Parts: sequence; C-alpha cells; structure tokens
Amino acid sequence: MQYHFNFAGLLPYWEKFLEGTTLTLELTLASTVFGLIIGVLCAIGRRSQVRSLSTLCAIYVETIRNTPFLVQIFIFYFGLSSLGIQIPAAISTVITMVINVGAYSSEIIRAGMDAIPAGQVEAAECLGLSKPRIYWHVIMQPAFEKVYPSITSQFILMMLMSSVASQISTEELTAVANNVQSVTFLSLESYIVVAVLYLILAGVLRFLFWLGGLWLFRRKRVIAAAERRIAVKPLANSIQRRPT
Repeated sequence: MQYHFNFAGLLPYWEKFLEGTTLTLELTLASTVFGLIIGVLCAIGRRSQVRSLSTLCAIYVETIRNTPFLVQIFIFYFGLSSLGIQIPAAISTVITMVINVGAYSSEIIRAGMDAIPAGQVEAAECLGLSKPRIYWHVIMQPAFEKVYPSITSQFILMMLMSSVASQISTEELTAVANNVQSVTFLSLESYIVVAVLYLILAGVLRFLFWLGGLWLFRRKRVIAAAERRIAVKPLANSIQRRPT
C-alpha cells in the first residue's frame, strides 16, 4: 500500500499553525520567567534554617515532581471548575506550567547552590559581606552558572510538554494539529508539520539560551581565556629555551 503525501492540503491552514506556534512560545516564556522566580525562591527556602519554611517547600517540590503533568492540568481546569472556580484553558495551562517549572528548577538550582564550597562562603563572611551580597555574588551567581545548561534544558522540555495542554482545548500547536486533521483528514501530514515546528522552536530556543549564557557569564569567558594564556606560556618558554 502506497501513501501519497498531500502537504499542499495544509496550506490554507498555515495561519492556524502560526497562531499555535505563537501561543506555544507565549506559554513557554511565561513558564520560564515566573517558574524561574519560584524556583529560586523555593531553592532558598529548601536551604533555610527555618524548618517550617523548608518543609513547606519540600512538600511543594515533591508533590509536583511525583504527579503527572496532565493530572496537574486537569486539577486546575476541571477540578477547580467543579468547585465553582472557572479559569480559562490558557490561564490554567500557564499556572500549571509555572508551578511545574518552579518545582523542577528549584531542585536544579538547589543542587548548584549545594555545590558551592563552604570555604568560599566562609571567606566571604570573613570579608564582612552581608548575607544578601553573599547569597547573590558568592552563591547564586556561581550556582546558576553551573546549572545553566540543565535549567535551560528543563525550559525546553516544558515547551515540548505544553502539547499536553491540547487535552483541555488550549489552542497551542498540538491542538491546532488535532483540529486541522479532523477537518482535512491529513493526520500524518499535520503531525509531521507540527513535529518540524517543535524541532525549529527547540533549536531557536537553544540558540537564544546559548546567546544568553554568553552574555550572562562573561566572567567565565575571561577566566577561560586567562587559563589558556597560562597554559600557553610554559609551552612558549620551553620552545624559546630549546637549544638550536
């Protein structure tokens, strides 16, 4: 049995695919910004000396990380509507994505903070730096630099997971593909187009995060350049001293 692809039949719906792509990017942007804020605050809370705050943050993280993303969306959309709280599908998706990203990024950031040597913090305290400055300059910045690749991968993963939102009729890419294939009966072509669009989005986001890393972590480039210069000097000296 031979199958004849008919991608031309999807051309009248290119605006729908564009709208779905735009909404997917908006959902990703919102979950990245607000989820990162929650993740940083929760990571600090997990390391807090206040036991009640640390326990509360731990309960939040473990609850989100050990329940399916689809179930979380259903709770915020169908569950709250059963209680008389009506939330639009797109808003429910954003809230769920933010809460989910916050929990996962919290553990990633906390791992980076725990990787900072205790002696580095003690040295900052001996210099008389205040706690906020120690947290920002000595702990948070180096920690975020260490986990930046992992946390950006988590953001891209959440962009891909936004396809689950099609189950509550949020008009992102996958939902658009479902609607288009139900009208055109071009199921294979519709989902191939959506898969390509997701690949493009993931590639663009990775490139943007890479550029962001270059801008954010200029100190890392300076240190790497200095290390290369130090490594080259002994080699140059040995060449100059070599007898002719």
